[in-house]
This record gives sequence, C-alpha cells and structure tokens, in this order.
Amino acid sequence: MKTQIKTFQFIVILFFMIFYVGCNNRFPLEQDITKTQNSFLNQDSIKVNFPEIIKNKITLMTMIYTHCPDICPMTTHNMSLVEQKLPDNLKDKVRFVVISFDPKRDSPSVFKEYAEIRDLSFKTWTFLTGDEQNTKEVMLKFNIVAIPADSTYYDDGTLSYNVIHTDRISLIDQEGKLRANYKGSTADLNMLIEDIKYLAD
Repeated sequence: MKTQIKTFQFIVILFFMIFYVGCNNRFPLEQDITKTQNSFLNQDSIKVNFPEIIKNKITLMTMIYTHCPDICPMTTHNMSLVEQKLPDNLKDKVRFVVISFDPKRDSPSVFKEYAEIRDLSFKTWTFLTGDEQNTKEVMLKFNIVAIPADSTYYDDGTLSYNVIHTDRISLIDQEGKLRANYKGSTADLNMLIEDIKYLAD
C-alpha cells in the first residue's frame, strides 16, 4: 500500500514538473535585445533608438524594403491583420515596428508614404530607417539576411535592384526579449494573436 502511495505521489509530482516546464517553454527563444541601442530615423525624420522605443510593450517587428514586389507587402499586411484582430484590451499594449534593410532607397518620407497607403496608424506603428552600420547591427541581432540581386539601370542612370531576404516577423516581449520568429508572408495569425495574449497575461 505504501509503495502504491509513493508511486502515485511520484506520478503527481512528475506531472506537475512536465506541466510547469511545458508552460514555461511556450516560446523557443529568450534573447535579450536591449544590451545595445541602435539609432534610426522614424517616418517623421525624428531620431529614435531601437529597442528603447518599444520599452514595456509587446512588439511585432519585421525588416523589409519598400521596393519589394511580394514578400514584404504580404508581411506588412499580416501584421496589420493581427492588429485588427487583437482584442480591444490589448491594442494599447502592442507595438508594430518595421525597419528597412534598404536605407539607401527607403528614406523616412518613402516609408511614411508606404504606411499611409496601407492606412497604418503611427500611434501603433513605427517605421525606421538608418545608416548602414545600425542597420547591419540589427540584422545581425535578429539573424536577418538581405542580398541585393537582379540589378538594372534605367535610362536616367538610376540603379534598380531586388533583394533576396529573410521572410520574418519577430515577437518581442515587454522586457525586450526576442521570444519567437514566424515566417512573415505566411504567418499563422491565430497563433500570433494567441502568443501575444499569453505574453500579456
């Protein structure tokens, strides 16, 4: 009888250990991104530091370029859909950040127009563009790759090129820790929303 009780107690303890570990391993990442700050200009040409601007907020962040013909618009649209589907009590707790890895063409005014065409509110969205060094540092921090390809010159001498790049949306918690990455253009929006809810609780 005592052996049965001990076995039962062991099973109960084991169950709670598995449950506890499982709950705390919902997210595959816990990378602190606040150790270094990077300087950018936002869509209004105001200098800001990232990730300081997302302090105490749950954040969805992506890196794109505005000349992108497919993946980037899809990723931005998915982030917009997440915002639309968020419960009202979470709308003020979530920020959306878009950083360009093509700052030579993506000036603040270009980024601002990109957002306005998509009817994205600057109350919850921030678009950032910066110099090559700050851009590369953030790309390394988030393991983003972007390689120019298929370049051509127009008659006026303007260089045009596409970019082969990582397709990603990143989820950052209120403490500035990267918690998960999703394929930006085909992200499971319901999963994203549930992950945001989990961080907000």
